[in-house]
Amino acid sequence: MERIDHVLPWSSLGSERHLTVFRFGAGERKAYIQASLHADELPGMRCAWELKKRLAELEAQGALNGVIELVPVANPLGLGQLLQGSHQGRFEFGSGKNFNRDFVELSDPVAQRLVGCLGDDPHANTRLIRQTMLDVLSELPPAASQLQGMQRVLLSHACTADIVLDLHCETDAALHMYALPQHWPQWRSLAARLDVRVGLLAEDSGGSSFDEACSVPWLRLQRQFSDAQIALACMSTTLELGGQADTGRPQAEAYAEGILAFLAEQGLITGDWPAAQYETCEGMPFEGTELLFAPHPGVVSFLRPVGAWVETGEPLFEVIDPLSDRVSTVCAGTSGVLFAVERLRYAQPGFWLAKVAGREPLRHGRLLND
Repeated sequence: MERIDHVLPWSSLGSERHLTVFRFGAGERKAYIQASLHADELPGMRCAWELKKRLAELEAQGALNGVIELVPVANPLGLGQLLQGSHQGRFEFGSGKNFNRDFVELSDPVAQRLVGCLGDDPHANTRLIRQTMLDVLSELPPAASQLQGMQRVLLSHACTADIVLDLHCETDAALHMYALPQHWPQWRSLAARLDVRVGLLAEDSGGSSFDEACSVPWLRLQRQFSDAQIALACMSTTLELGGQADTGRPQAEAYAEGILAFLAEQGLITGDWPAAQYETCEGMPFEGTELLFAPHPGVVSFLRPVGAWVETGEPLFEVIDPLSDRVSTVCAGTSGVLFAVERLRYAQPGFWLAKVAGREPLRHGRLLND
């Protein structure tokens, strides 16, 4: 195991922050796994520690067929953001920016450098594109903030990987994942190993989140250079490991083993691994996700559990105003999987309370809710 410590720029006087990458194995193929980019989403960090121990064992056994890079703490900035005892790890305090938005868009600057350089050898094209991505990142002006510097370090490690797993969670949720539709056939095995309840598929959900900053440039380059042989060489996903409270040891161990078994299927690990225990979930358009809101303030009672299939018109939650005795029941507007609900039980204006993944597109444009 190799430990790589990156010093982040723009630390306060008298202090210094580091971003740490653990590298296992050797070879041309590579997987990259990071956890808790939203720093208050800790199931991924707990899973990453299990992965770290297991990867050390597998490396010692000579069972790794490629490089696996692991970043258990992808956001040291947000990890220290506490406000009156409450962890605020989603948005950077100084700028108000979401930690998982506005990663560098690589396709345009890479394309400008590759005009006339790509041919009919997809393997050679992949190597050239990856090197050009690294060159573009290294030649950017100095980072203007710690957040920008941290994002560049993360992307510089991930952009050369064949497989990228960005481990997140929701407030209270069933397991779900985000990916390119073109990659869903390959991700179905991971979904079956982890009991993922739905795959949310989009080519561009808006906001330049980390997973799309890794995978979408390949799709854009493939379409721009249609005469060249360009593979979709970075298979990237945001994997939502349940809810914020799901940090138990049995869960973390099961998630780690499922991820390792998937990497073995992809040829990065040798040995015998058990078959998937669950049925593969359905992949649905991210545009089909319905966000449900309360019609007025009040205490919320959920009527259906996360992970359940719900039908159009089925009651999902009640909002109760104990002063006026007003009670409103909010029902599903689409049939699909109720995959996430809000952890807080007090309805406030403008804050979603439940998400249902359906089969029919409902929204267009920017799909991410910050």
